[in-house]
Amino acid sequence: MDADSNSPAYWRGGQLHLINSTGISLLTVAANQFYLWEGETEFVSIVPGDNLPAWIESVHLEDEDTLWAWYHNEPGGLCPGNHLTAPRIGALVSYDGGRTYRDLGIVLESGDPLDCGAANGYFAGGHGDFSVIVQDGYFYFLFGNYGGADQGVATARMAWADREAPAGRVWKYRAGEWSEPGLGGKVTSVFPATVPWGRPNTDSFWGPSIHWNHYLERYVVLMTRSCCAPQWPSEGIYAAFADDLSDPGGWSKPQRILTPAQTGFGPVWYPQVLGLDYGETDTYAGRVARLYIKGVSHWEVEFAP
Repeated sequence: MDADSNSPAYWRGGQLHLINSTGISLLTVAANQFYLWEGETEFVSIVPGDNLPAWIESVHLEDEDTLWAWYHNEPGGLCPGNHLTAPRIGALVSYDGGRTYRDLGIVLESGDPLDCGAANGYFAGGHGDFSVIVQDGYFYFLFGNYGGADQGVATARMAWADREAPAGRVWKYRAGEWSEPGLGGKVTSVFPATVPWGRPNTDSFWGPSIHWNHYLERYVVLMTRSCCAPQWPSEGIYAAFADDLSDPGGWSKPQRILTPAQTGFGPVWYPQVLGLDYGETDTYAGRVARLYIKGVSHWEVEFAP
């Protein structure tokens, strides 16, 4: 199913639930990922609608009805004379298993000045294209930072206890500490851009999708590397590994696992896995999983120690 963002999944009532977003979000319910084409699909609603359009990119099911979710939002009208935007990240909660959501507000937003002359074709700055996962009482965010002095893929976290009122309670990682406010604070990128997003020859990782791999007993992040021309051309899909998300310096060096030529189509955006077994999702997978790009899968990926 074609998608314009990461596509989060969760199991509820013995069935797989998958969200695809293209500025609006669709929920598909099926027996498993191999039957999504014949599953039941419906639009989800977000109230209030102050931060639309919204791309729901990550979820966490707390119980059978309570679903925490996070979205990428692209406000308009920021740069007179062009359509450049600066994304930001907001939080949602659903009490009916993911069909309707209440907007809890923006939780991650850049404080860096806009670059309305940016040559990447989409963004003048901002935070977006992200994923979220839980570890040891925290929600950890991996997100793209598209402006300022430290561009690339950055990280932030929020305490589990703050999930009901998250605005102002997310803290960005900078210079060894989780001390910068989610709204306006600075970052130290985990995977720094080699060439910033404002230049026409951008060279940077983006679109991280993180999962806990119970076979490896490590975290795995998949990312696209954009290089080295406007309009975000894809150089390849990369993987990196970590043992502890509280130590952002512990990520391994990203290694390329797939090129656009190997896929047979393009652009190769939004790589993610879906685990094969019952209970496995885009954030929890094992030795073998399906590899998806923009919501489409033609591959399995096998992880080795």
